[in-house]
Amino acid sequence: MTRGLIISAPRSGAGKTTVTLGLLAALRRCGIKVRAAKAGPDYIDPAFHAAATGAASVNLDSWAMRPDLLDALAADAARDADLLVIEGAMGLFDGVPGEPGRSGAAADLAARWGVPALLVLDVAGQSQSAAAVAAGFAGYDPAVRLAGVILNRVGSERHRRLVTEAIDRLGLPVLGALPRDAALVLPERHLGLVQAQEHGDLAQRLARLADAVETHCDVDAICAAAKAWMAGTSPAMTAGEHIAPPGQRIALASDAAFSFVYPHLLAAWRRAGAEILPFSPLADAAPGDDCDVCWLPGGYPELHAGALASAQTFRAGLARFAATRPVHGECGGYMVLGQGLVDADGTCHAMTGLLGHATSFAQRRLHLGYREARLLAACPIGAAGARVRGHEFHHASLIERGADAPLAELRDAQGQPVAESGSRRGHVSGTFFHVIARD
Repeated sequence: MTRGLIISAPRSGAGKTTVTLGLLAALRRCGIKVRAAKAGPDYIDPAFHAAATGAASVNLDSWAMRPDLLDALAADAARDADLLVIEGAMGLFDGVPGEPGRSGAAADLAARWGVPALLVLDVAGQSQSAAAVAAGFAGYDPAVRLAGVILNRVGSERHRRLVTEAIDRLGLPVLGALPRDAALVLPERHLGLVQAQEHGDLAQRLARLADAVETHCDVDAICAAAKAWMAGTSPAMTAGEHIAPPGQRIALASDAAFSFVYPHLLAAWRRAGAEILPFSPLADAAPGDDCDVCWLPGGYPELHAGALASAQTFRAGLARFAATRPVHGECGGYMVLGQGLVDADGTCHAMTGLLGHATSFAQRRLHLGYREARLLAACPIGAAGARVRGHEFHHASLIERGADAPLAELRDAQGQPVAESGSRRGHVSGTFFHVIARD
């Protein structure tokens, strides 16, 4: 029977990923069959989870996913595991107002499945006051149970003792205390962690995190705190619960500029019989002529704009493909489908020009939040009139709208209209939001 545990924190940046990866790698090292999942719409962390566990990770998003899909994805992840570790996003209770249990917060998952949460507390700059934070989280929602606390960024043995003694008085176990150590910190950039595939020393980094967890945490007690979970008895997923495969043979842009793809979408497409054929625009490759749809996911085209502008085989091949077959771009992929992309230095690079808009990374503005879309025309993410849910997270600005028709009517999680509507022209479509699931 699988056991489940959620690793969360009061806020972003407290050390959830450090603890999660260290625990995953330590458990795998000692022969425990561990799987991982990410609460919410983060598409970077699952690749780190996969590297630490040797098995695919999955997103579990209580706002974007219907409850039956959420249950089925969790069951699929847990079915062949001894322990399923779910890493939260932001703070444990951070989500959007609305329907109970569908806020997008990790707390929704804890309450839905009765899985306890391990609270990671960054105690730099405080000592006994950390106990007040822990007490607040422990008592905030009776449906969410804390399994214990992991202290992070502990400055000294005296510091650890002061914090631990204060939390012990709450009856809440302190199951570990990681020291303040720059070697345990993973590098970041503007959309989160530097991607897993960009670390040539990832195995060594994971080993270092595993060593730290083994040395400074009670791994046996953490495993014992996880709850037995009957998720493996949930019904199997059906094709109708997912975004349908956009084609039988899907050309998928895949490299350092195009990597933000939700694992559950690719898994569902393969399960439905579709073939996914990766190609690299940065290597100046074009989508294969034997494919019937091309998908350009998000990523970091703003960091590779010069190389993409120079990739003549890619640009010419994509234009030929789009003349007869669908091409869809999400976020970074949408930026590349436009006329131009202004990089951080203010240099404008010509993009593929298959849509009329232009974007700028020099004029940065954070765009962040859930999106509910009603499609105005058929495209690779659904039929005309279909409703889908997704998430938008980028810093680029739309500096030219172009004359293309809008792709969708968009609203945020509170139902408020969102001005950015995506674009469509001929067989080409794109949006700034990443689709997650059917509404």
